[in-house]
Amino acid sequence: MTSLSGKTQIDWAAFARALAPVEVITEPVLIKKRSRDFFWYSPILNAALKTCFGDLVARPKTPQDLAHVLAQAYAHDAPVVLRGGGTGNYGQAVPVDGGLIVETTAMNRILEIGPGFVRAEAGALMADVNAALAETGAELAMFPSTQDIATIGGFVAGGSAGIGSLASGPLREPGNLLALRALSVEAQPREHVFTGADVLQIHHAWGLNGAITDVTMRTVPRRDWIGCIASFDSYADAFDTGYAVTQTPGLTPKLLTTVDARIAAYFPRLAGHVRPDTHLMVTLISAEERDLLQQTITARGGVLDLALTDDDRAALNLPHVFEFSYNHTTLQVLKADRTATYQQIGCPEPPSVDDIRALAPALGDDVWMHHEFSRAGGRVYAVDLPIIWFSTPERLAEINATYERHGFTVYDAHSWQVEGGGLKNADYRHLAWKKRMDPKGLLNSAKSAAWDRVKALPAAEIDAMAVTSKP
Repeated sequence: MTSLSGKTQIDWAAFARALAPVEVITEPVLIKKRSRDFFWYSPILNAALKTCFGDLVARPKTPQDLAHVLAQAYAHDAPVVLRGGGTGNYGQAVPVDGGLIVETTAMNRILEIGPGFVRAEAGALMADVNAALAETGAELAMFPSTQDIATIGGFVAGGSAGIGSLASGPLREPGNLLALRALSVEAQPREHVFTGADVLQIHHAWGLNGAITDVTMRTVPRRDWIGCIASFDSYADAFDTGYAVTQTPGLTPKLLTTVDARIAAYFPRLAGHVRPDTHLMVTLISAEERDLLQQTITARGGVLDLALTDDDRAALNLPHVFEFSYNHTTLQVLKADRTATYQQIGCPEPPSVDDIRALAPALGDDVWMHHEFSRAGGRVYAVDLPIIWFSTPERLAEINATYERHGFTVYDAHSWQVEGGGLKNADYRHLAWKKRMDPKGLLNSAKSAAWDRVKALPAAEIDAMAVTSKP
């Protein structure tokens, strides 16, 4: 069995035999399929990563299986990439160095549900976790819009925010991510337990510094949610009302999204249910807050087009409202036209419609706004995930520069290395734990631009670098 990636010198047939009794996938077409995630949202990432493939896939079913797989990878010096549902957008699960893809979806048990928490194996689907919690009257404090295919371990390793971030903050907010267990890549892999603030040593590290086996996340009481969509004649009014909803006593939305009318035109399933050619505000609120929400919308010139319980939604055969939020919005457009892409933009704080009005004329007709409201440290902030009609990298750079000139922060969605996007700089805490957990540097090492600079240093020295460097 030769190297499919062309980047390794390992006898993959012998390696596959050594992994027994763990299930392996050797068919090239299936390996190539599992070498991709949603990086194709970006034409720049698509060009860079579309020819990167692994050499073998392993599907452990238990933490013991995973430990065996990692021990064999260590013995064979095999590069390793961990993969959940493959819903990441930046190539987190793409094996740039070739090697072994470890697919965790068979490690999917829900291990424990208790007051205010759920503990599940890394490969458990977020939707399955929420379904199990519903039977106890609880729900996840936060989950991604891709919950039907996203795993809990993948969300923790590669995600940051989602449905519920407006009510509970992002994953990094204290108390949201309660604990996780991760295995090292050594001759005899060791399990490390991270609790409290220490979970941030592994969270959002793209699987660089440990193989997550299970995650404990905060849960909240399940509420009688209503999915609402309101329409406005201007985007500024939709945005301003969205922020007002987050500031109105008595309104406690779990989700608040605003969408440019041009993007909303790519939501065909809403045709006949919302006013055409209008800008949208999408939210999840409790049933008892419906009247106050409608009053707030009406007072600002909007129309509450939809206010649906789950039963109402099912009867109309409509998607959940969160499928018109976060990067599901991007996906709705990409289904129709692959020349679209997106970007990730932090807005000045506090959110101000005046900033939006000043920025909009400078962007051009190839940038369509879409904002998500979240909360961190008690403050509400907004992130723009605009649809961008891609022409050239140079034009994309101009768009980024326009945002920055107006005081917005660009978190580049078109970088396949962890420092290039949300982190913006090296997180030496992550790299120090990589040194401890992955001494040979086998775990997804190509995804860190800083790893080669520090891999020869002791972990304590790398840790010390975190004191003088802002992650």
